[in-house]
Amino acid sequence: MPKTIKNAKIACIDFSLQKAKMKLGVQVVVDDPSKLEAVRQREADITKERIQMILNAGANVILTTGGIDDMCLKYFVDSGAMAVRRCKKEDLKRIARATGASFVASLTNLEGEESFDAAFLGAAEEISQTRICDDELILIKGTKVKPAASIILRGANDMYVDEMDRSVHDSLCAVKRVIESKKVVPNRAG
Repeated sequence: MPKTIKNAKIACIDFSLQKAKMKLGVQVVVDDPSKLEAVRQREADITKERIQMILNAGANVILTTGGIDDMCLKYFVDSGAMAVRRCKKEDLKRIARATGASFVASLTNLEGEESFDAAFLGAAEEISQTRICDDELILIKGTKVKPAASIILRGANDMYVDEMDRSVHDSLCAVKRVIESKKVVPNRAG
């Protein structure tokens, strides 16, 4: 899977891309053992068709809140797309707003058929997978709809990082109040 994608077309989806399995309580009675393999193959083909539908819409970055199994990951690798599984839902909604993507909960349209339109895709100049300290992060640069920024805090231990978080939060709240009120009261502390 590529580590960096330029001119990214982003699909934000809220379901798993795993081999389709029968729902609980559904029984399939197969009389002929040769047909059992056909049932298994059809289960795999359903997921492949879903992935192909997303890729055919022009997506080259797929972010999902669900899982992606190894078989499905292979399809993305073969097509040169980046797929990220188990993203936080709130992060994915924020990414969708910044990039202009639609947060897709299901591929089913109003007619009951599965489809994925290119209008659901968001855009960014670059998406890259970067290692910072012990963590792998996905960095999205140059979002097309709304500008966005992230602050990455690092410290010796959790106590320092928590204190930095509170200080940054207080600073951002002070800047927000100045922007809202358009007034500053100068003061020299200390």
